[in-house]
Amino acid sequence: MSGSYEIQDGIAVITMDTPPVNSLGLQNRRFIAESVARAGSDPQVQAMVLTGRGRAFCGGADIREFNRPEATMAPDLIDVIDLIERSDKPIVAAVHRVAMGGGLELAMGCHYRLVQRGTQVSLPEVRIGILPGASGTQRLPRLIGLEPALNMIVTGETVMSEDLARLPGQRLIDELVDDDVVAAAVAFARRHAAVRPLPRVRELQVVHPAPEAYLQFARTQVAAASRHFPAPLLCLDCVAQSVRLPFDQALAFERRGVTELVWTAESAALRNIFFGERAAAKIADVPDDTPQRAIKTVGVIGAGTMGGGISMNFLNAGIPVTLLEMKQEALDRGVATIRKNYEAQVKKGKLKAEKYEERMALLKTTLSYDDLKDCDLIIEAVFEELGVKEKVFTQLDAVAKQGAILASNTSTLDVDKIAAFTKRPQDVIGMHFFSPANVMKLLEVVRGARTGKDVLATVMSLAKKIRKTAVVSGVCDGFIGNRMIEQYSRQAGFLLDEGATPAQVDKAIEKFGFAMGPFRMGDLAGNDIGWAIRKRRSVEQPDMKYSRTADKLCELGRFGQKTGAGWYDYQAGKRDAIPSKLVEDLIVAHRKELGITPRKISDEEIVQRLVYSLVNEGAHILEDGIASKASDIDMVYITGYGFPIFRGGPMHYASQQGLFNVVQAMQRFGRNPNDDAKFWEPAGLIRQLVAEGRGFA
Repeated sequence: MSGSYEIQDGIAVITMDTPPVNSLGLQNRRFIAESVARAGSDPQVQAMVLTGRGRAFCGGADIREFNRPEATMAPDLIDVIDLIERSDKPIVAAVHRVAMGGGLELAMGCHYRLVQRGTQVSLPEVRIGILPGASGTQRLPRLIGLEPALNMIVTGETVMSEDLARLPGQRLIDELVDDDVVAAAVAFARRHAAVRPLPRVRELQVVHPAPEAYLQFARTQVAAASRHFPAPLLCLDCVAQSVRLPFDQALAFERRGVTELVWTAESAALRNIFFGERAAAKIADVPDDTPQRAIKTVGVIGAGTMGGGISMNFLNAGIPVTLLEMKQEALDRGVATIRKNYEAQVKKGKLKAEKYEERMALLKTTLSYDDLKDCDLIIEAVFEELGVKEKVFTQLDAVAKQGAILASNTSTLDVDKIAAFTKRPQDVIGMHFFSPANVMKLLEVVRGARTGKDVLATVMSLAKKIRKTAVVSGVCDGFIGNRMIEQYSRQAGFLLDEGATPAQVDKAIEKFGFAMGPFRMGDLAGNDIGWAIRKRRSVEQPDMKYSRTADKLCELGRFGQKTGAGWYDYQAGKRDAIPSKLVEDLIVAHRKELGITPRKISDEEIVQRLVYSLVNEGAHILEDGIASKASDIDMVYITGYGFPIFRGGPMHYASQQGLFNVVQAMQRFGRNPNDDAKFWEPAGLIRQLVAEGRGFA
């Protein structure tokens, strides 16, 4: 049983009960259909109320059924909605808190809708590369008008019930209810039990003064905003049929659109991200009910770019922060930067002035470690050098209260070594934020060998509160993201040695969909950072092969945008990357030193070498147990490294290309005398998956 059925003085109350959000899995669909049929044949029942128990009316499709037979087994959602709409007894939807996707389509199939104030309403299917396929593109325009309906459908954005109720001429909400929406719906159903004819959405007309002119304008806007995604334009095409075709013909058009989109690579990529984000929060040996530590106050050590950005995350979430620096001037600069960032948001209308003041009021500053003694979580964001980290954690161990979580923002260093600087390694964890920390979604949570499960559970929960996508990594040099990006950067360097220019490499990978190519990225982050890491690794891994062009660049002091020169030249106050004659001459001279005759390199080779280097190293990371699943790697690259969303992440992309084909390319690259043949030996995991005819998923 997926719910309850009861009769209240002639009104059948049908209550979905499939926690947490009454999703429309097969059992729930059958329950609704059977309950409607039961009430329809009962002479004692005059009308029905359809609602959901708990924290939602209905959150839509059951994501556990995606790509499983149950998703299409009868009755499907269209069958259920058709049964509801054709009922000769009125059916009232009692909607509260959440009506999303199929849940909203279900409500729109009812004859009447009573909605509790504060309810979130949306058709978010476009965000996973599909469209509302259970009549949503036909019913919503008839109920709220062409323009607001199209906007909701092509963006997938959530709209509050009060805003919908204010739309002129809207027929979606019959009554807005303050409190008990079910009781109000039962009373409403009783009053309307004898009203005929029953209002049916399919019989309504879409009202608009110039629909075709508007749709043409909208098409131009949607096309420009969704260049790599077919779903928004097909959503628009479906909505357009609501003013062009009879309801049933338009519905058939919608169904064909759903089928078309489900098989697109873009939809598969977006579904991979959708499931990957949820899977990242699940840790095999850390149950959902693991006790968590209370985090009421946070300390941040270091008021530089990272420390300030990290602090803003917690201030935004209403958590007080104590910011520590060693010198007053550095502290003042850090606070000034935080203020500048908030003031920019206020100026753009993204933040109210009073909210800005509230957040700044939560910030305390100090020059003394003693002022961190009561913090529940302390995050260091100091220079990336183990000796510096040792001094910080030794002092933290002396002043932090028992039970405080001690976190390092290290991007590459050994968290177990850092934990060993304390007498409480169970309280130490890595929290690797990405710059700018107040903007980037990714948080790499580095689990040390002795990190407590309660510490891990607490940090993962806290990540949600500060609106980060948290991915757990084991301890290794560079963790997941930077360990992989090293191989990507090595390939970029080899491409320069063999005949490419920085601009050609960047343009090829940006055309593929990356937000920024490797050389523009290096200039933005600071080329000296990579230089320092290479110096350290040259001692630890003397056999590792690199192109020396990046080192030669740094020896000239060309560290990137912050010095006005890097792989590119920059004009004062501008970020435009201007190809540099000096750098091109440096690359040509280095080729001559190596005795390499330059060759023409295709964009296809550039993309494959860069992307497949990520894939092969990602496979090694899975083999080593640093990441627990391929989707975690995809989430790191989608949310932290600018990998194109419509490609779904490097591991997903490789699976889509076919791992057999990926291996063939790797073997071809391995025969290149100027590349690293050892690196291009396919990881054992890849060879195994090829033999089994499987991908990473």
